[in-house]
Amino acid sequence: MSDLAVEIKALIIESLNLEDLTPADIDTDAPLFVDGLGLDSIDALELGVALQKRYGLSLSAESEETRKHFGSVASLAAFVAANRSK
Repeated sequence: MSDLAVEIKALIIESLNLEDLTPADIDTDAPLFVDGLGLDSIDALELGVALQKRYGLSLSAESEETRKHFGSVASLAAFVAANRSK
């Protein structure tokens, strides 16, 4: 597992106050929404803001591409690696 994936898992836990989870508890390839972690749209907004602050990303909530990036930790890590400015 990449350091970036672990970092993103920690960011998810921190930004969404999921204190009962550790990065190891989050499956890198599992869906973040519905199944998997079961996050909702409010969680997506909070996570998006955290990613923008941490990595200087530009995200569009309306974009279908953004929804794909939020599919799993693995897809988020790939997006961050390709687009971060910090």
